[in-house]
Amino acid sequence: MKKMWPLYAAGFTTAFGAHAIAANLGGLSSDAVRSLMTLGILLALYDGAEVLLKPVFGTISDRIGARPVLLFGLIGFAVASGTYVVADRPGWLWVARLGQGAAASAFSPAASALVARLNPSAKHGRAFGSYGFYKSLGYTAGPLLGGGIVWLGGFRLLFGVMTVLALAVAAWALAAVPVVPPLPRTRQTVVDLARRITDPAFLRPTAALAAATAALSVGVGFLPVTGASDGLGTIATGAAVSLLAATAAVVQPRAGRALDAGKLTTRKGIATGLALAAAGFVCAALPGVVFLLIAAALIGAGTGVITPLGFAALAASTPPERMGQTMGTAELGRELGDAGGPLLVAAVASIAVLDTGYVVLAVLLALGLLTLRRARS
Repeated sequence: MKKMWPLYAAGFTTAFGAHAIAANLGGLSSDAVRSLMTLGILLALYDGAEVLLKPVFGTISDRIGARPVLLFGLIGFAVASGTYVVADRPGWLWVARLGQGAAASAFSPAASALVARLNPSAKHGRAFGSYGFYKSLGYTAGPLLGGGIVWLGGFRLLFGVMTVLALAVAAWALAAVPVVPPLPRTRQTVVDLARRITDPAFLRPTAALAAATAALSVGVGFLPVTGASDGLGTIATGAAVSLLAATAAVVQPRAGRALDAGKLTTRKGIATGLALAAAGFVCAALPGVVFLLIAAALIGAGTGVITPLGFAALAASTPPERMGQTMGTAELGRELGDAGGPLLVAAVASIAVLDTGYVVLAVLLALGLLTLRRARS
């Protein structure tokens, strides 16, 4: 459907914006990045803004409509990117990066809410699978295309490309995405909100999404380290990461279609995804390029199955008038998984070895299967 394409493009934009810059920050001059701590803070600005603001903008989209929040976020992303294009000074990189994260916090949950509102529940699996596919393309293409753009014209050109991309997607969304008016809502107290986010219908898919994001983040961040320690070159380790991301992208639409066709249930699908990811990290702990590639494929497949099913489950259990709030809060869970997974593995690896960190994460993913025993499909 034509109205969905701008939403897919918005998903690509936030993923591309996150990874294209993050993957190339280490190449900045010493004037911009003076230490690993400075680099770490720059990397955290984007995700930190999303952790704080996604639930807020999700709630606002329920109040005023998701489409205005989507447009506001995309235009804000363009403005934030444009500040560095105009200023082109190291200090403004901090401002631009923080602004991009804040803007993505607006249009990312708004896009997810619109995906749910603009599609009947019987097609939620396919819709979220396609949305996840294009978002995964952004994650995959970001480091490669971003590196090429930086090589051609530096970070100023990269931020310029992001400015044009966000403005183009905003114009596309303005023209193609229909107005979805906010629905009447009953008053919600803090107790009501707490009850909703602790309900198993919300907690289980959100926890599964967090686990999938943690697995994806650990795979992308640490599989190259494992490959290098096994004596593999950058081409082989890069191929492993590309295989992981590509597998996740390809699997998501297929999993979504299987859910809509009744060939796969939410409970069984998420359980399968957790099992695949856990098996992947067991393989990652084994030596050799073959096990590295098998690990990448399994982790990618596991996260690819979980992601559309988790979002479809959330959309099915959420009143339409609270869709933005649910998607924003679920995105918060994903961001926590994105940060928590690598921190956990790194902490274990600092005490023991990296392979032990993989095994610990595999055990935690396997334990996640136990939470699904009482879940209804």
